Amino acid sequence: MQVSSLGLDGVYEIFPNRFEDERGFFSETYNRNGLLDAGIETEFVQDNQSFSTAVGTMRGLHFQKSPKAQYKLVRVIKGRIFDVAVDIRRGSKTFGEWVGLEISEKKWNQILVPEGYAHGFVTLEANTIVAYKVSDFYSREHERSIRFDDPQIGVNWPIGARRMIVSAKDASAPSLEDSDLE
Repeated sequence: MQVSSLGLDGVYEIFPNRFEDERGFFSETYNRNGLLDAGIETEFVQDNQSFSTAVGTMRGLHFQKSPKAQYKLVRVIKGRIFDVAVDIRRGSKTFGEWVGLEISEKKWNQILVPEGYAHGFVTLEANTIVAYKVSDFYSREHERSIRFDDPQIGVNWPIGARRMIVSAKDASAPSLEDSDLE
């Protein structure tokens, strides 16, 4: 397993080991000891999966506020996404900054998004399947969203906002400035 920082505190790109032969491949997509060896100490309690039929499907920016904040370990089973993590920790020197990463079945990479970050992605291929682990259970009471196209954050999405397919919930999300972060 290869783990490298993406420049924001606690956000990592992970490349699980992949062993290929004439039959195909085998990979441990999650290995707790591998993360511990990289200094990442979190435990996951729930697996989630999404399927998006169209290119440009936007999901995010989502987070759960404390005490139900979540780490997310995100990977693509089929297709390709542009994945984003936004630092929403008030008082952090990188508050409001974001990092983006293309994740795909071909690259076989993952992103680890820690607590204190909003997370979202847009699909870059049709029929994309995304799977992710979370460190706390879903809580409707603690679930929050931030507008994916908030100019204060300024995410440079590879697909323009007018071409994105956005849920009503995500389209009406508040700006970072107006969000209930704590």
